[in-house]
Amino acid sequence: MTVLLHLDASARRTSLSRELSAAFADAWRSEHPGGGYVYRDLAADPIPFIGEGWTDLCDRVLAHGTTDLDHLADLVNSPAQEQAWAIVEPLLAEVRAADVILIGTPMYNYSIPASLKAWLDQITFPRMSLAPRRFLVTTARGGAYSPGAPKAIYDYQERYLRDFFAGHFAVQDSVFVNAELANSRQDPALAHLRDKHDASYAAALAAARRLGKEY
Repeated sequence: MTVLLHLDASARRTSLSRELSAAFADAWRSEHPGGGYVYRDLAADPIPFIGEGWTDLCDRVLAHGTTDLDHLADLVNSPAQEQAWAIVEPLLAEVRAADVILIGTPMYNYSIPASLKAWLDQITFPRMSLAPRRFLVTTARGGAYSPGAPKAIYDYQERYLRDFFAGHFAVQDSVFVNAELANSRQDPALAHLRDKHDASYAAALAAARRLGKEY
């Protein structure tokens, strides 16, 4: 059975990144009526930040020399590590059970929300691989950060996540669907760019629906 893990990170209950991720998820579920679907709202149900127990467990993984995810629990050897593992285990189980991992996230201050970073920190250990799982990320950005835009050099959202998936998870083909210039909806100084935003959002919505049918 194919399984989709769907994560949202926006602090807004109604947001463009959530709309885009929902469009993908709806299309995916219609194409996989017998598939599994797991949803986690990282803003409404935030993941704790890692603590010393997690870092101690990470040290144990490094000393062990390899990350055997089937036996990661065997490395736990202290009460602090047990507490850390109680947080990690269900999160990691969701990821490992998934074939497709969908993340809806806004750009906050050129990067990702702390809620998403906390989730990534909890589930990530040295030398682990999540290949051949597929990652798809739907984003909303206040400005324009696509290649060639003046602020493209400040995009630490897609760049960070793409590098993270490749460097930590050995997933090289992650896909991003970006809606840009979202601040034109609220900022009078960007009102003249509203048409460009509307076109960007419409294209992103169409891409999310199309990819949901293809994955």
